[in-house]
Amino acid sequence: MTTTSGGTRAHRLYSVVVFVLLASLDNVAIGLVPPLYGPIADSLDVPQRMVGLVTAVTFLVSAVAAVGWAYVGDRTNRKPLLVAGTLLWAAGTAGSAFAPGYAVFLLAQLVAAVGLGAVGSVGFSVVTDLISPRRRGLVMSFWGLSQGVGTLAGTLVGGILGAADWRRPFLLLSLVGLAATAAYLFTYDVRRGQSEPELAGALAHGAEYDYRISRSDLPRILDRRTNRWLVLQGLTAQAAFGSLVWLPVLFTERAEDQGYSAATAIVVGSVFATLFQLGGVFSIIGGLVGDALQRRTPRGRALVASVGILAAVPLYLVLFFVPIRIDVPDGAGAGPVTVAVLTSVLTEPTVGLSLLTAVLALALTSANSPNWFALIADVNPPEHRGTVYSLGNLVNGVGRAAGNGLVGVAFHALRGAFPPPLNFAVGLAAFQLFFIPTGIMYWLASRTSPRDIADVHTLLHTRAERL
Repeated sequence: MTTTSGGTRAHRLYSVVVFVLLASLDNVAIGLVPPLYGPIADSLDVPQRMVGLVTAVTFLVSAVAAVGWAYVGDRTNRKPLLVAGTLLWAAGTAGSAFAPGYAVFLLAQLVAAVGLGAVGSVGFSVVTDLISPRRRGLVMSFWGLSQGVGTLAGTLVGGILGAADWRRPFLLLSLVGLAATAAYLFTYDVRRGQSEPELAGALAHGAEYDYRISRSDLPRILDRRTNRWLVLQGLTAQAAFGSLVWLPVLFTERAEDQGYSAATAIVVGSVFATLFQLGGVFSIIGGLVGDALQRRTPRGRALVASVGILAAVPLYLVLFFVPIRIDVPDGAGAGPVTVAVLTSVLTEPTVGLSLLTAVLALALTSANSPNWFALIADVNPPEHRGTVYSLGNLVNGVGRAAGNGLVGVAFHALRGAFPPPLNFAVGLAAFQLFFIPTGIMYWLASRTSPRDIADVHTLLHTRAERL
């Protein structure tokens, strides 16, 4: 049962499961706030857009912090960094629950954001060392899916558990964070580079891959052309994705427009938004298709991502304007309202059509995530991957913060011409056009990736001979 890389197979499986599950928790924290913009704003006595600004700022802070976490992780032992990061975001989440005012709430969210930066960037580096290149797309689809599921869980938990008291979901998540810290302690230290076929023989005979990133490597990272496209595409992609955190608000506004009370409307908005994002589970198919096409051509992963992103744009535009008839018991508890919403998928044609459109759109755009993760691993040596991921994540954070923040401004500006909830629909539709340059950049990455992948293979072969 003992593997050549150390640890039993059960221990390796446990480690993979822990890293994938915990990758979802940082997105639970991110998805927790948007469904509760209204209640938090009322409780802290600030405009709703100020709470939306907190989400935008935390996206950016988390991304900046991730660069530092990743650089240190590419040089040192990664497990202590993951434990420290998890404890930080758990402490920040607990502080958010007890915040007496807006300033303290903002500070607590920023502390949580710093911790969240470690989970994604350092965790990504570890997971890529557990996955062979032939299966990177598939396994990274689970990595990406866990993050999507985390966002959905945050939306659902925030909307349902926080409908009566917005502080409760933050307390629950902080306790989960403490449990996550304990889970980390039982994972084993993954050897850097252990998944690379070129290094397998040397590592099996006791050699150690001791190459570490240094400052002199940074220009080479940026000179790698595929890295440029993989990093830059996040600016426009995340501007579109960042705007989608307002999806619960759109459906909440639609419910209120049909006469439902605020508490019922929040539950309706959260459940609808959760349902409409279920297409993200098809990222597994995107990963499988990327793996299969990559074995035929080194352009494969980037082409799959490009086609998926571009094909989804018209579906998003349809989704926001299809009218939905909401029929739920006003004033009832979260359970009856949730059941009524789920039933409407089968009984109300407009809801069913909207759900189908959303699932197709999310299924196509979800091809982006696993192939992006896998491409970063394919075109970079092991000691660069965490840092490249974090640089991409930094640009993603800037794009997501811009999308999340500017779409709120757009909603306000559009209110004069389009009364709610139409202003939300028009604003969201406009921001999905950012997917067009994203698809083009993936196509450009498909032209540069073959050479960069070949260069990494040659480099690892050379290093294996020296170990």
